[in-house]
Amino acid sequence: MKSSFKLLFLFVLLFSQACKDDDNCSEVTCFTPPEPFSFELVDKTSGENLFTNETYNANDISVVDLDDQSAVEFTFQDENNTNLIIINTIGWETETVAYSIQIATKSVFELYVTAERSTDGCCPNTDFTEIRIEKADSELNKESGIYTILVD
Repeated sequence: MKSSFKLLFLFVLLFSQACKDDDNCSEVTCFTPPEPFSFELVDKTSGENLFTNETYNANDISVVDLDDQSAVEFTFQDENNTNLIIINTIGWETETVAYSIQIATKSVFELYVTAERSTDGCCPNTDFTEIRIEKADSELNKESGIYTILVD
């Protein structure tokens, strides 16, 4: 009887510890930001980056929310002559966005994204359920995650 009691006690102790570990996310540290959107603007005919060949100037870039015409935060990465427009603000919450990427107030392309923020286990993550680029041809490099926007 003593051995059955000990076995039962051990089973309850192990089971309660397993539940505690699964249900206690306060001990888990995680930071899972959504993937940024990176864009390279290239000449459709020559394939040249339009910032590298100085057709466009990085100071003329703006990203505009099409719903309310407000400015959207972005960065321009020019180190090592990469010349990428990077948008880090999409997907921190469940949302649908419609942005116009402009050079000197001329729309070069429009970006439409539906993002769903959820928690799988203890850490939040973002699923992009729809990504559309309109008003320009584009190609996604799946290895780098960079969208190449082909400009006429």
